[in-house]
Order: sequence, then C-alpha cells, then structure tokens
Amino acid sequence: MEYYQVEDKHWWFVGRRQIILTLLDQRFRLGSQDHNILDVGCGTGTMLTYLARYGKVVGIDADAAAISFCRHRGLQNVRQYDGLTFPFEDRCFDLVTMFDVLEHIEDDTFALREILRVLKPSATFMLTVPAYPILWGVQDEISQHKRRYVASQLRAKLRNGCFSIDKLSYFNSFLFPGIAAVRLLRRVLKARRTSAAHLKSDFTLTKGRGVFNSLLSSLFGLERYVVAGPGFPFGISIIAIASRPR
Repeated sequence: MEYYQVEDKHWWFVGRRQIILTLLDQRFRLGSQDHNILDVGCGTGTMLTYLARYGKVVGIDADAAAISFCRHRGLQNVRQYDGLTFPFEDRCFDLVTMFDVLEHIEDDTFALREILRVLKPSATFMLTVPAYPILWGVQDEISQHKRRYVASQLRAKLRNGCFSIDKLSYFNSFLFPGIAAVRLLRRVLKARRTSAAHLKSDFTLTKGRGVFNSLLSSLFGLERYVVAGPGFPFGISIIAIASRPR
C-alpha cells in the first residue's frame, strides 16, 4: 500500500500532522490516559501512534489490508468494520478523528450521524477533507474519492448533523498556487490520453525524501500557527473541529 511507504516522511503527511497535533495540543493534555479516542479510517496506522499521546486510542478501517499494515507496525487495538455502522456503543468516545476519510464515503451524512452517536456529550470531533470541486483530478480518482468540499458545504453538513462547530479553516494554503497549477495541468494531460493509468499518484512526485521534500514539509508545517489562530480563507484542504452539544 502506497500510504504505508510514504506516510511517515512525505511532506504532505508531515505538514498535515503538525497542524493536527498543534490543534489537539490546545485541547487535550499530553500523556493522559483518561480519554477514549477513535480514529475512523485509520489507514496504515501512523496517526494512531501520535493520537496515543492523548489517551487510549482505537482505529477502524474498512480495508483489511490497512488493518494488516497497522498490525505490522505493532498496533493491536485496530479492527475492520463494514464502512457503515461503527462497532461501538453510544456515547463512548471523548475524541473522534477522521482525517481525509469523509470524501471516500458515499453517504457522508450517515457517517456524520454515526460519529455523533459514539461521541460523549461535549466531546470533540476533528476531521480534514479535500477542498474545491474545481481541483478534482487524477489523485482524487486514484484515491477513490466521491467528492471535494467547500467550507460552506462542510459547515452546513456539520450543523445539519447537530454538531457545534468550534473551528473551520482551509489549510495547505501557502502552496495553493503551485498545487492548483499541477492539478489543473494533470487534468489537461489526462484529457489527452485514453485513461488515467499513464499518470501516477501525486505522492510519487517527491516520494517522501530529499531536500525538496524537507523544504515542503517545513513550509507546510508553518501553517499550524495560522490555523491555530485566525485560519485561512482558502487552501487545498479543510480542517474542522466540532463537538456534540450537551
């Protein structure tokens, strides 16, 4: 699985992780084991190792191969689920995370309803999603996305799902012009070919190593100071923090 090979070092994962952890540091005490945490769509498990600093974490994923990679990392508190109903009782988690997963789910409204169900009153829900349908491209097809979002759409879905929104911001904004240009160019190249098979995943462009990858990681990571404050009005992705009202 591609993510297992690049998730620890690729600039996109590293920068996104720095932003996520900065926001979580503001809300949860490091080293605490008092919080029950669920990571929905845990993938190959890198984020589980970081979320463990805030409490007892369990990961679920619909992909059996992803669960196998988690166990290869030594992570045992993971389980496969059917991609619909979460295998947990009501109101049992203090934090639920969903990082670039909602866009994979056909019925995202049902998924948000499930998250609300397993959250304790006043508990936190953090998610990230890709932004702007106009940026739809080969990477979305390779990743089997169903959609990309705009901030107003995601805000409406959260509110309609009975969440209270604490923060909602675009991110991956410093690199927005370059990434948008690459995506649009790749769309043109795809249109001139019979299939997307000729074009590779965006993650192969730096392969998670080298000076260029390090520079991009540092630049992307700097956004954590803005996202933790006023946020960005545009970007390649969206991050939201919501809670279940009492």
